[in-house]
Formats: sequence, structure tokens, C-alpha cells
Amino acid sequence: MSKQKIKMLKISIITSIIIFGIFSSSVLSENQKIENFNIVSKDEKDIYLQRVEHYLYIKAEESVQNFIINYSFPPDYSYQVPILLEIFNDSTANIIEYNIINDISKPNQFAKFIIGPLQKDEIVFIHFTCWVLLFNNTFSDLPSYVKIPNRHEIPNEYHIWLNSTDVVQKNNFFIKYYAKKLIGEGDNLISFAQNVSSFIKEHNYFLFLIQLNLKVFFSQDAITTLFINGENVGRSHLACALLRSNNIPSRVLLVNNDQGFWTQMHYMIEYYCPNYGWVLIDSTSGKTPYATNKQIINRICYPSDEDDTKKDYIIPFMKGEERWLWVDNENVIPYYVDCNEGSKSQMFIENQITANSFTSDYAFFISQCVFHQYIKYLGEDLNEQNLLHLNKAINNQKQAINEFKENKNINEYIYFMDKSYDEYKQIEL
Repeated sequence: MSKQKIKMLKISIITSIIIFGIFSSSVLSENQKIENFNIVSKDEKDIYLQRVEHYLYIKAEESVQNFIINYSFPPDYSYQVPILLEIFNDSTANIIEYNIINDISKPNQFAKFIIGPLQKDEIVFIHFTCWVLLFNNTFSDLPSYVKIPNRHEIPNEYHIWLNSTDVVQKNNFFIKYYAKKLIGEGDNLISFAQNVSSFIKEHNYFLFLIQLNLKVFFSQDAITTLFINGENVGRSHLACALLRSNNIPSRVLLVNNDQGFWTQMHYMIEYYCPNYGWVLIDSTSGKTPYATNKQIINRICYPSDEDDTKKDYIIPFMKGEERWLWVDNENVIPYYVDCNEGSKSQMFIENQITANSFTSDYAFFISQCVFHQYIKYLGEDLNEQNLLHLNKAINNQKQAINEFKENKNINEYIYFMDKSYDEYKQIEL
């Protein structure tokens, strides 16, 4: 890196850190605000560049005019921040316009694609990637003992994740019985969560193997999963039911993880630990706490998402057990063939850098600032001068990604993200 670049980088970092405390609340306002972000007090942090690659095939059962597809997009949340949505040139759908929209259920968001007309039986696809920056949190600072809370000790904003739903039947007699059994004589929330996680993986595992060999799973609600085990979505619902029955807020997470093959989505959960925050459980592998660098969160599921869960699960199609994309035309449907063809997605860990906390925190911060500017102007009707700034900003984001991916250079990543932010700030509406 040239001396001029180094000088500019140092000035930019120092200036930004000084103003961080003053302006972070406004820069990260609305659902841009970081939830449950803990600065770890150590000299170094692991920071990851990851992406999810999607093939979304769609089929028109009748001829249709322009329509909209909304697709779950990684939220700016805690230990992850999106960087860019990249659409590949081999996409065959006529994408008239696209942008990233905030969902009413914070901090969720989705990519909105406006697609041109399709003829009856026509099949097209959108091939795109979501780039994301992540911290690795192993929850090493999680206390070994936290008392199981009473409902009045839970902040009101988390009460929604104490509700019973059609698939998370927390008030069922058998759910309550097993929850009490897993607590035992103690009152330790951490131990209870670990017991729940281990129990779900091992309980009636032979019945899971039978379903796996038959390649058909039955209803993925908590009660059915309790009796005959289930897939990742059923195990997530059961984990939530057992935890909620003891006044522990818990919620399903829709993720792409590092399972290493083309699939659709994976399901995990997180539970709320008072005076600490949300803690990950992978109820499929039976592990908690679960490190944050192994997956990208696509959606934090609210009770309405749970009740929209698919009732059965047929392995060859891997359709995704919950609606994570929405088409506003009833004559257009997602198209699946199997796990190798048709709609599919996969997560990739592109690179990892260990850097001092100061540099890592700033890389995360500037990525947030740039992303919020990016979604502000993406899809806007800009004049020629503003469009030039937008294109330069996006090119700098792509160059920053390349520096991280190919050269493992966090300083160059920051340099190009700073340049990107400067370009965005020159756009005048």
C-alpha cells in the first residue's frame, strides 16, 4: 500500500473513531441499530468474509405481467453486517429493478426484485450472492450460572418470543413434563439450555433415521418432533417450546450454514439470557453455545413466521420448511427439481482475518455505514451525476471485498470502504 494510502487510512480511522461515539446512534438509526453488539475486551478478533449464493428458479403457470419477488436478505444484526447484493450475468429473469427493503419485523429485511413478463410454463432464474462480514463470537464470556427468570424479569420487548404458536406448543402437557424433567432439581438457565440441546438431538433418534431413510418427514411442530424426532425445523420448534415453557424467550433463526452442499435453508434458535443477550443453539447438532462464524442469519423468525411453517418435509426437493421468499403473483411459483437442480443456495466462507480489536471494530463500523448508504440509494431514480457516484461507490465495495478475499488485507478493505462511503456522501437528492 502506498504512503499516501496509509496516510489517508490513518486519518480516516482516527477521525471516524473520534466521531463514532457522537454519530453512531444517528448513523445506525431505525433498524440500522446494532442489537446486542458486545465489544470484546481483548487484543485481537477473528473477522470473516462470507457469502450466500442463491439460484432462485421460478415458473409461470399462466402468462403474467410484471410481478414482485421479495427474498429474505441477511439483516444487520449483532455480529454480522451485509456488504453487498451481487446479481450474476447468467441470470435469465428480466430484472427490471431491485433494492433492499426493511421488513416491519425488525431487524429483518429482504431483497425486492421487480421481474418482467413471463409466458405460460416459462422457467427463469435469478442467480445472486449476498456478501456479509462477521465477527466470530464463541460466547466464551457467557456465565456458567444464570437463574431461570420469572416472566416479569424479562424485558417487555422480548415477551413476543414467549408466545405459544401452532408449531411451538409451549403449554402442551408433554412439553411441560419434559421441560421440567430437563431442568431437574436446579434452576440454572445455562445448564437447562444445554440439556435441551442435547436431548433434542438424541431423543428417539432411531425414528429420525427411519424418516431419513424413507426420505419423508412428517409435521415439523414441537409435539410431533417430541414423539418421533424431526428435521432441523422441527427440532428448532421443539427447543423453543421447551425453553418458552419456562419463561425463557427463544426464537427460530433462518440461516445458511456451512454444511458444504447445495440446499435451501437451515434452522437454529437463540435464547435470551438475562443481563447477557441472545445465545445460539444448533438444535440439529445438539450444541450450545454455538459459534457465530458457522452460518449467516437470513431471518429472525417471529411467531407469525412460525405459524407459516410447512407441514411436511420431503427431502429430494429441500423446499425450505418456511416461507423465506414471497411472490406477489399466484401464477408464479418457486421451481424445484432436487438438491442439484432448480432453486438452491449455499454458504461459503471466503476468508478470515485475525486483527487487533481497534481495526476489526472499525472494519465492522465502516461496513455498516456503507451498507446503510448503499440500500438508501439502490433502486433510486438518480440523475447522471448521482448515478456516477453510486456506481463508483459500489465498485469500491467490490474492490474492498476482493482485497479481503484474495489478499486477506484488512487495511485495504477499510481503505476502499472509506472511499465508497465518501462517494455515497456526494449523492444529492
